[in-house]
Amino acid sequence: MKVRPLFDKVVVEAIETEEKTKSGFILPSASQEKQQTARIVAVGPGGVIDGKEVVMQVQVGEKVLYSKYAGSEFKVDGKEFTIIRQSDILAVVEE
Repeated sequence: MKVRPLFDKVVVEAIETEEKTKSGFILPSASQEKQQTARIVAVGPGGVIDGKEVVMQVQVGEKVLYSKYAGSEFKVDGKEFTIIRQSDILAVVEE
């Protein structure tokens, strides 16, 4: 199944974080915070939204940081994704 976001929406997939601290302690999943780093898997076309022209600034495959409580989570074919507005993306991470 393929997800095609509308307007200024972006579909992201969380990037797994280390489950160990630097000193080697393993963190239980309950103590970990919601992940805010993700890889973009789909980008909407942009367009006129609320009377303003929105041009998409991100591309599929980019690694981004997004607002902590942004978006809606969903599952497709057993994989977890989050759909967010482009304006909820704080930065593109360049490696």
